[in-house]
Amino acid sequence: MSRARPKDIAETSTGGRRFVTVLGPGLITGASDDDPSGIATYSQAGAQYGFSISWTLLLTYPLMAAVQEISARIGRTTGKGIAANIRAHYSGWVLQAIVLLLLIANTINIGADLGAMGDALALLIGGPRLVYVVLFGLVCAGLQIWVPYKSYASVLRWLTLVLFAYFGTALVVHIPWGELARGLLIPTFTRDAGFWTMVVAVFGTTISPYLFFWQASEEVEDNNRVAARKPLKRAPEQGPGAIARIRLDTLIGMALSNLVALAIVVTTAATLHVAGVTNIETSTQAAAALKPVAGRFAFTVFTLGILGTGLLAVPVLAGSAAYALAEARGWPRGLARKPGAAVAFYVTIGLATMTGAAINFSPIDPIKALYWSAVINGVVAVPVMAIMMLMTASAKIMGQFVVAGALRAVGWIATAVMAAAVVGMAITMFV
Repeated sequence: MSRARPKDIAETSTGGRRFVTVLGPGLITGASDDDPSGIATYSQAGAQYGFSISWTLLLTYPLMAAVQEISARIGRTTGKGIAANIRAHYSGWVLQAIVLLLLIANTINIGADLGAMGDALALLIGGPRLVYVVLFGLVCAGLQIWVPYKSYASVLRWLTLVLFAYFGTALVVHIPWGELARGLLIPTFTRDAGFWTMVVAVFGTTISPYLFFWQASEEVEDNNRVAARKPLKRAPEQGPGAIARIRLDTLIGMALSNLVALAIVVTTAATLHVAGVTNIETSTQAAAALKPVAGRFAFTVFTLGILGTGLLAVPVLAGSAAYALAEARGWPRGLARKPGAAVAFYVTIGLATMTGAAINFSPIDPIKALYWSAVINGVVAVPVMAIMMLMTASAKIMGQFVVAGALRAVGWIATAVMAAAVVGMAITMFV
């Protein structure tokens, strides 16, 4: 065992190569949060409200990082995903309701992301948008179903590099740094209902249920992939290294996510908002609007970013839905399994992806569908976060690795903030 430990168990290291291997579920989860639908929300925020809304992304970072670390610790400690833990310890109807809503929201989100990817490629090279939608759907589903997990995880990790496109876009536009600093460090509070609706949208986009399920399940996948690793409840001696690795991975992944979101807000605030272009509904509209304002280079980089983030996010959306459903039903599951060994799991991935693609052929308004997807995500997030907080406080579930102290406090603050966001969203919808 001692000879296997450095290679198979050690989860943190200061070496450059080992440092890269530490980055996994957290990095991929954070990067997938900046999907084409998220890009649309951040573009709307910057175009409509300029730098005055950028403070929200400073606030979301610690909340998002805490919730995602808690999600990861559930998977690494118990050896089971979030849905499997809910199934084991809570009422069945609660789980079934959560999983159903997650499936609906994720499928709608997949449809919106595939549609944005089709629009983006059509903007760049012309051609039939709907054909591109189907091709992207087939590629995303095919990668998950047919590529071995180890290789597939590497593909996702490398795809996170596409997010740097948005830093490149921000660098080529003129940014009034003083105005940005004020917007980032001095929160703006107004009575404008539209402003608060946008704040709710930013929080709902940044802290989403599918991210919780995905990161926890990927921790389980990594546990199963390395034979020497065991759930921390069974191998508490692995705890210090595992928790340190999870924290580092999550802090870096969520930092990347929030910095990219900030870069998108800054880019659109410095260009579209200044030019009076505020009616932005999709990521491709934002890209097209950038062309006459910021130039072809900014337009091209922004648009390529939509394609890359979609290729990263769609598999995560479909995968998190499949994990949740398979765990809730007790099916064999996992991207490390061959398709024949987890048929229902992989069928769910394929159906969620291609149903999302089919939405683009229907009369359903994708903007309204995405809006309702955000509503569903906000509603689902609150009970899931509350259940996660209760689970991680239970020694029966977490053994000696219960979550306490500052992490627990920030986790509950994040839950309260999301609950307040849902209440605020309800008020803006019905009052």
